[in-house]
Amino acid sequence: MAAYLGGPEPGDLIEIFRPAYQHWALYLGDGYIINVAPIDEGSTSAFASAASVFSRKARVRMQLLKDVVGNDTYRVNNKYDDIYPPLPVKDIIRRAQRLIGQEVSYDVLGSNCEHFVTSLRYGKAVSGQADTAVTAMAVTTVAAGVVTLLSFLRSRTRERQY
Repeated sequence: MAAYLGGPEPGDLIEIFRPAYQHWALYLGDGYIINVAPIDEGSTSAFASAASVFSRKARVRMQLLKDVVGNDTYRVNNKYDDIYPPLPVKDIIRRAQRLIGQEVSYDVLGSNCEHFVTSLRYGKAVSGQADTAVTAMAVTTVAAGVVTLLSFLRSRTRERQY
């Protein structure tokens, strides 16, 4: 995973560490980022980005990085650079600027803030957070199915014994 020391450069992915998850933004330059935020929230706080988890729509916003980060921490994390070549910076910024103010679909697993910024940087929407969540749900579902099946088989075995 590539994480960089120093200040962000235009086109960099910014990973913001919220208490229960990471929020993602793309650095535009001059202290500004672009990110998705819930439509019904004007706030730039952690609460606003947490609210987007429960929303099906989001608005693309250009905001000051320091306002979006608030009291949380962040780092530059262009973590997919070894897998997907970044687009030229001028193209990343141009694509991002065209989206400012637009309403977009939002889905934690299929179209979240990390998907949004990786699509701008790489031309491909990817999200490690979403992949981890899907894997965890699949493992939980399989485990629950195995427990249910074993319970069923055990109860049938007991019925036959009597």
